Order: sequence, then structure tokens, then C-alpha cells
Amino acid sequence: MIIVTIERYTDDKRIAAFAVEGHAKFAKPGKDIVCAGVSAVTVGTVNAIEQLTGLELPASMKNGWLQSDIPAQENDSVNEKVQLLIESMIVMLSTIAESYGKYVEVREQYR
Repeated sequence: MIIVTIERYTDDKRIAAFAVEGHAKFAKPGKDIVCAGVSAVTVGTVNAIEQLTGLELPASMKNGWLQSDIPAQENDSVNEKVQLLIESMIVMLSTIAESYGKYVEVREQYR
């Protein structure tokens, strides 16, 4: 199963970090549409943040694992864009989880 963990700050609900770990095991490696979908959404979001905002996220990625803390920037416009892109990622991952809940779970926790 793929577990997506979203960490938010308690006071303002802003996203502080996210992690994605595990494998869906929906199908054999190379044919697993659930893993491919989750990977495309998460890696695409990190790439979009970097290209559209200029912020290089401190992200770590290994086989079946992606994690990033979201650093606050002095520029409020950049912070808003980063938060919007990650909220969009959460919507896409939640949509995948609605269809493939046996293979993907999205969790939120607070700091």
C-alpha cells in the first residue's frame, strides 16, 4: 500500500511537509497504474513547484519513497503558489485513493 502523509501546522493549516511511501502492488512492477499515477502526481508537483516558483524543495527520493519539508519563504506570493500546488497534489492523490483505496491512503496530521 502507498501511504501519503501530509503534515500541517496546527495554527494556520499550512502544509509543512509531505511524505509518500510504499508500493501499491496493484499489478506487477512496470504495469502498476496506481504506482505510476501516484509517482506522476507527486514528482510532477515537486517539479512544478521548482519551475513555477523558483523554490528548490529539499526533497528526498528513493525507490517507493518521496519526502519533502516545505520551507517558508519571505515572499508571500511564492508561499501561496507553493501551498496551492501542494493542495492540488492532495486533491489528485485523494481522487486516486477514492478509486483505489485498497492501494492508496492519504493521511493528514498536525504539528
